[in-house]
Amino acid sequence: MIIIAGEIDFDTAANRDRAVELGRPLQQATRDDEPGCLAYCFSADPCIDTRVLVYELWADEASLAAHFEHPNYFNMRATLGDCGIVGADNNKYRCDLREPVYDDTRTPRADFFTA
Repeated sequence: MIIIAGEIDFDTAANRDRAVELGRPLQQATRDDEPGCLAYCFSADPCIDTRVLVYELWADEASLAAHFEHPNYFNMRATLGDCGIVGADNNKYRCDLREPVYDDTRTPRADFFTA
């Protein structure tokens, strides 16, 4: 799996809100139309009123590569670019192990505990 996590900063809170609203249909289209897209969310940061938080989850490199060639990707870039971006920091992470946060006793665990 591949996680993309990051942030996009806008010049004003109004432009951030506009970007979130205009991006909503493209987020849904990416989720619905692109095989291997397990999550795709660009949401308002509740603590910084000019920031969007980015979270994407992709099944594999092939699905992410296909996304980078898909009209949804290009349309999202154009949409966000028209909303006053002043900075961004987005990174991808390759994940080879997944476990629940809580163990059988409902205790949160930072360590990896399953076999």
